[in-house]
Amino acid sequence: MIPQIIRIATRHSPLAMWQANFVKAELLKYHPNLTVELLPMKTKGDKILDTPLAKVGGKGLFVKELEVAMLEGRADIAVHSMKDVPVDFPEGLGLTVICEREDPRDAFVSNNFNSLDQLPQGAVVGTSSLRRQCQIRELRPDLVIKDLRGNVNTRLRKLDDGEYDAIILAAAGLIRLEMQVRIAAYIEPEICLPAVGQGAVGIECRLDDQQTIELLKPLEDAVTRIRVTAERAMNLALQGGCQVPIGSYATLDNDQVFLRGLVGSVDGKQIIRKEITGHLDDAEKLGLNLAKQLLDCGAQEILAEVYK
Repeated sequence: MIPQIIRIATRHSPLAMWQANFVKAELLKYHPNLTVELLPMKTKGDKILDTPLAKVGGKGLFVKELEVAMLEGRADIAVHSMKDVPVDFPEGLGLTVICEREDPRDAFVSNNFNSLDQLPQGAVVGTSSLRRQCQIRELRPDLVIKDLRGNVNTRLRKLDDGEYDAIILAAAGLIRLEMQVRIAAYIEPEICLPAVGQGAVGIECRLDDQQTIELLKPLEDAVTRIRVTAERAMNLALQGGCQVPIGSYATLDNDQVFLRGLVGSVDGKQIIRKEITGHLDDAEKLGLNLAKQLLDCGAQEILAEVYK
């Protein structure tokens, strides 16, 4: 018996709602007789807006409430930005689908300047990501980096109000919200390595709910799954949350995965970069091996300092 209703737990931000509505539309495309309902909710990460995320601590700041809703039976699936999804899942839950990835790069957003290079000395750049902070500080130690929290619209408003000369956001979010006109420049991975899973949407559900898992199968994107698996395996071995200065980016060329990773100190003075290539069937192993290379070169000490 196929379930007639699927309830999607989602954060209530415009971007999270876009992702949930995207999954709803995809489900209805493959199963027109289905009823899909959205259950928007606030997570801890949405409520604490006056503190940098890294200081709030804990993994899964944006997913825990959604997971509780599934475990309690109030929701059937949860839709997440993959970069917010912790590497470990509560018992009984798992990541059953990863949808096709949008542009994973970071975006440079400014009303007066066209790129990071163009920013004058001492310009103020907004980002709450330690990963972005460490890479920008390495590139431009003269810039002043200030925390930036809130949803995409809130961040853009702060830029427009003159609180920052530029802000860095995920390109995928701006594209999905049809705001790519705000992107002054895309920041290539060679300049700033993206976050683990950036640009990909994941669907989590109860592992014993076989009917829902079957309904979700057509939404899976095999290429994105391989790339994100490699990135997340690296992150898992480094024991990184979504709020640590770790970057990872995998590409797939025919049957070869090319994976890059970095761990950096927040001040940008110490950044360890490594890369690895191998067969797509070994995506997870490649991530673990790359993490080992990073750890062998001192990543553990850098991360211990950050966690302090």
